[in-house]
Amino acid sequence: MTADFRALTPDDIAALRAIVGETAILYGDADRLAPYRSDESGHGHGANPDVVLKPCSTDQVSRIAAYCNRHRIPMTPRGAGSGLAGGAIPLYGGVVLSFERMSSILEIDVENMVAVVEPGVITNDLCQRVGEDGLFYAGYPMSVQSSSIGGNVACNAGGAKVIKYGATAAHVLGLEVVLASGEVLQLGGKRRKDSSGYSLLRLMVGSEGTLGLITKITLRLIPQPGPSADLLVPFRSTEDAVAAFPKAIMAAPDMPAAVEFIDRLSMCHAMAYMGTTIPLADNADAFLIIQVEAKDADALFDVYRPVGEACLEAGALEVYVADTLWASERIWGLRRNCLEALRVIDPTVEGGDFVVPSTAIPAMMTFIRALADEHGVEIPCAGHVADGNIHPHPLKPEDRSDDEWNGQRHELLSRIAMKAVEYGGAVSGEHGVGFLKNDILAQSKGDELRAMKAIKDALDPHGILNPGKLFSN
Repeated sequence: MTADFRALTPDDIAALRAIVGETAILYGDADRLAPYRSDESGHGHGANPDVVLKPCSTDQVSRIAAYCNRHRIPMTPRGAGSGLAGGAIPLYGGVVLSFERMSSILEIDVENMVAVVEPGVITNDLCQRVGEDGLFYAGYPMSVQSSSIGGNVACNAGGAKVIKYGATAAHVLGLEVVLASGEVLQLGGKRRKDSSGYSLLRLMVGSEGTLGLITKITLRLIPQPGPSADLLVPFRSTEDAVAAFPKAIMAAPDMPAAVEFIDRLSMCHAMAYMGTTIPLADNADAFLIIQVEAKDADALFDVYRPVGEACLEAGALEVYVADTLWASERIWGLRRNCLEALRVIDPTVEGGDFVVPSTAIPAMMTFIRALADEHGVEIPCAGHVADGNIHPHPLKPEDRSDDEWNGQRHELLSRIAMKAVEYGGAVSGEHGVGFLKNDILAQSKGDELRAMKAIKDALDPHGILNPGKLFSN
């Protein structure tokens, strides 16, 4: 794999324009190219593409890939740009391949309970569309309203409901993938099982555009779940909150759809951002949000009652039940806006997304707080406690220069991630590695990383697909 790429020439631009058409290419206009230089990973991270291409078909993607492979031109695939690890940033310039025009829901197959979509479909659009047929797409992340399906697949995105329904990979039945050579692979399909050799389908999910370009996705759907209720549960300590959630799960007649964790710092910033308050906010050090589902409204009370009782027995200060859309939105609004609230305080804020066995979360939180005290910083944390995935967000102190803080922040997130690895976890649970964590990935993986590189070299020998991501080219 090499980073010895060739600069684009006027002849290259003419050839690429001939593939996508005059209206689907951006070149030579800094203002129009600017939105494609960064993602949501934080201010200060960005790189200028030489050209942005907006293909509208698999054939166009295949021809672009073949051309770039032949001429050693780097390509960075881009979905909605909502990633948090720098995965869509064109570190080596070259071509940004934007899938914004490939945004059609191609088929809703009610009988087989699958959806076939293009990668640029916004996740919430799919959720709403399948709901019209009484179906449910359960693989959506917290960024449901802004992320694209292709980006979710590329990062194997998770979310609040992984505990019950699984991450994106659990819902991907088939992919159409264009390799660096331009060859098109059809992987999987509408079938639910396949033991026919290596699972190239699973290999592509979570590969962050480094192995192939996803042009079509077949997703598993399920029947629309029944009504839900949300419990907001404050605890005096993180240890109490983490100890309570397994008991709450065991007490539930059915697996809760979500169990979220918010620490006191995150909750205080979220309340200030939203201009709201919740009871006992000053007395609690940690909060759980537990969502349960029932087959019908009459059964809902019998589902959430034992969950709430188990929390109280485990030391909860109180259990607040939201069983209306308005009340639930108030609770989930606080959780969804944690990051936006922190960006008001520190526009450059970056976060980690380590994952550990859930029983290790109290030890991880103790480590994070000690690290915060050592460096004199705040590190608010929130995340998906039931699957062990927590997001720490170090906030820049006023007494640190930008250059000084950039180094310190990376050190803090690296130490947190490596501590998670010590506890049997991993450096990323759902955001992906991108380039912000590729050095941490290298520290945490040995023979496994060498095997990954061998696969990368086999499928993309010139290293043109999303260079600088996962591995340092």
